Amino acid sequence: MSNYLDLSINEIHELLVKGKIKPIDLVNESFNKIDNNKLNAFITLDLEGARKRAMELGEMEVPQDNLLFGLPIAIKDNIMVDGLRCTCASHILENFISIYDASVVELIKNAGMIIIGKTNMDEFAMGSTSETSYFKAPINPWNKDKVPGGSSGGSAVSVAAGYVPFALGSDTGGSIRQPSSFNGIVGMKPTYGRVSRFGLVAFASSLDQIGPMTRTVYENAILLNAISKKDPKDMTSFETDEDFTRLIGKDIKDMKIAIPNYFVSNVVEKSVLEVFNKIVNLLKSKGCKIDYVDVNHIDKAVTLYQIIAMGEASSNLARFDGIRYGLSEKENTLEDLYKKTRSKGFGREVKRRIMVGSYILSGENAKIYYNKALEIRDDLKKSFEKLYKEYDLIIGPTSSRVAYDTGLNDDDPLRSFMDDILVMHANMGGFPCMSVPMGFIDNLPIGLQIMGKTFDEAKIYQLGSFIEKELNLDLKVGANHE
Repeated sequence: MSNYLDLSINEIHELLVKGKIKPIDLVNESFNKIDNNKLNAFITLDLEGARKRAMELGEMEVPQDNLLFGLPIAIKDNIMVDGLRCTCASHILENFISIYDASVVELIKNAGMIIIGKTNMDEFAMGSTSETSYFKAPINPWNKDKVPGGSSGGSAVSVAAGYVPFALGSDTGGSIRQPSSFNGIVGMKPTYGRVSRFGLVAFASSLDQIGPMTRTVYENAILLNAISKKDPKDMTSFETDEDFTRLIGKDIKDMKIAIPNYFVSNVVEKSVLEVFNKIVNLLKSKGCKIDYVDVNHIDKAVTLYQIIAMGEASSNLARFDGIRYGLSEKENTLEDLYKKTRSKGFGREVKRRIMVGSYILSGENAKIYYNKALEIRDDLKKSFEKLYKEYDLIIGPTSSRVAYDTGLNDDDPLRSFMDDILVMHANMGGFPCMSVPMGFIDNLPIGLQIMGKTFDEAKIYQLGSFIEKELNLDLKVGANHE
């Protein structure tokens, strides 16, 4: 079996330009790897469609300036792809076929990329391990007894296992960055509005954001270049004409970096802090100015997230009623139809969040809880914006611990929220934030998160690429890091 997908995208592109390989070779390699290393990363595979697309592209001249042309990509199964199932890993949408492309998928196709399939995830993106999936959880390729993270667990696994060099995930409270940390890949949550959400099945509309998951920082920036575009179908989207790779390789000397004290407090395991402190010392040795700072309301992130996300989820998921699409349990009365369809169609975690969210938005509770949470979120955002007047970037561990044993969250619904205790803040403020591998603990990868001011992804990539180059970690699954 060929190993073209182990090469950098520049090397693959050169082979395509010279005609030494064709897109169909990459597609066949991708499906061979999926067949030979079953990790349940995908809910739906599109073998026929991918091969047809590859053959069509193989008849075209390879554009010299398009590094993405002919390359395979995986799409999280809450993003619409015309003609493919979009299940959101839920029984209620098990047989739902999308009739249109999400705006981000249109851009992917316009770039000449080939969609391999739809990746496994937590049901409706609710969870932090991908174990709430109706289709059973994907498997962490680094250790099959450990969780892959979530909710974009399948996308992370597909990149880490070498199935594809690129994947798209969605991030509501850390769901791109946390599984990226657990799988040793690079995951970016862009600025809110940077990437269109049209065609993304909504979880919490004020927090959701689609983003790229890749092997390297450079490849992440290249994919973000392709999917960032103002969309008239998404009123929250923005237009900024820029190249996100432009600062990669630039000197980081004199860069000002803040570390919130909360990010290095006792909420983070000692072993993670030991790895993180090595990064801090590295940056200091390269001339970066680093300060530890306090941030107002930073410790309230989990509570704020629970109130806002569950309130918005209860509203967004009301559309799944057994009448318009998806599972429908026929009954004599409308109320019984709703009750039976939703009881059978939704999993336990989704039901829990809908019920709590409905309570939060009921009557006076909306003012007491939801509106108050929005006020505090705004104060938290302003606290970070104040920091950005003095500092270029904010860093900290992505996760408080490495990937842990499967099944631990089954009887503790709060535990899954605590997994995202360090990553929710970027969603609260709409800030861009990336996880990049920073080392290993017990042969498991752990990530560093880099958060920047609004629309400053290029600065994040600058620091991330420097750290990546300096560490030069062997991130191939199976390598020994004891």
